[in-house]
Amino acid sequence: MRIGIDIMGGDFAPEATVLGAILAQKEISSEDRIVLIGNQDKILEILDRENVNPESFDIVHASEVIEMHDHPAKAFSKKPDSSISKGFALLAKGEIDGFASAGSTGAMMVGAMYTVKSIPGVIRPVITASVPKPDGNYSIILDVGINPDTKPDVLYQYGILGSIYAEHVHGIKNPKIGLMNIGSEEEKGNLVTKSAHELMKDSMDFNFIGNVEANELFTEDRADVIVCDGFVGNVILKEAEAFYTLYRKRGLKDEFFDKFNFENYGGTPILGVNKNIVIGHGISNDVAIKNMILHTKEVVEANLSDKIKEAFK
Repeated sequence: MRIGIDIMGGDFAPEATVLGAILAQKEISSEDRIVLIGNQDKILEILDRENVNPESFDIVHASEVIEMHDHPAKAFSKKPDSSISKGFALLAKGEIDGFASAGSTGAMMVGAMYTVKSIPGVIRPVITASVPKPDGNYSIILDVGINPDTKPDVLYQYGILGSIYAEHVHGIKNPKIGLMNIGSEEEKGNLVTKSAHELMKDSMDFNFIGNVEANELFTEDRADVIVCDGFVGNVILKEAEAFYTLYRKRGLKDEFFDKFNFENYGGTPILGVNKNIVIGHGISNDVAIKNMILHTKEVVEANLSDKIKEAFK
C-alpha cells in the first residue's frame, strides 16, 4: 500500500506534516510506504534534523503550494506543480492508493471532482465527523460543511454513504441511521427534512431509526450515523469544538470530553468519489497528521470507494 501525504498542507506545514509522517511510519508495516509530496529540500532538512533515513519514505518534489487564501478552482489549474495537484495526479494514475491533506478543503474537493470524479449515481460527495458517545464508541455525522444546501434525495444518499462508512471502516454492524431534526415526530421539521423522512422511512438501503434531536446527539442508544445538511452539520461540529476549547482552557479533565480532541481522528474521507481521499484539519499538529495517515490506511484497507461503487451500481 502506498499512502500519499500533502506535506505542504496545513497551518504548521511542513514541520508538523513531516513529523506526523515520521510518527505514522513507525506504526505501519514494512510493506506499506508513505509518499511525501512537497518541497523536497524542506522535507530532507527535517528528516536530517530528526535523524531519519530519507529512504524510509518515497519523496515526490512539488515546487508550488496551494495556500488557504487561494481560490480553490483557480489555484488547482494555475498551480499544476503544487503538492495537492501532484497528489491527485499520482492518485488518478494509481501510483498511490490513498491521498491525505490538511491543506485547503476547497482545493481538495476541486481536485477530487476534476481528477478522480464522483462515483456514478452519487449526487454530491460528502465529508463526515466523528461524535463520541459515553460508552466509548462513536457516531458519525454528515455532512459537516461542503454542501450547505441539500435536497431530500441527497440526504437519502447520505444515509447510504454513512452506513457503508460506519460498517466497513468503523466496524459498526447494521448501523442505525438517524435524521437530524427539531423533533422526533415524523411531521416535524422544514420542507426538506420532512420530505427526506418520507423517503428514508421505508428504506431498504439502510437501517433508518427516524428523527434525532440535537440533545440526543451524544447518547449511547440512538443513531450510529446522523444525517443533516452541511450548514447544520458544520454548526454542530464547530459548537463541539468550541466547548472542547472551553473545557481545555478551564483545566478540566474527563475521559469522555478528551475524546472531542480532533487530534484523535486526524481526518475524514470524502465519501462518494472514485478514490480514497482524506481531509485533515487545517490546524493539525504532528499527532493529528499521524492519525490522518493511519485513518487513510484504514480507508484503503476497507476498499471504501469500491464498496460505495458497488452500492450505487
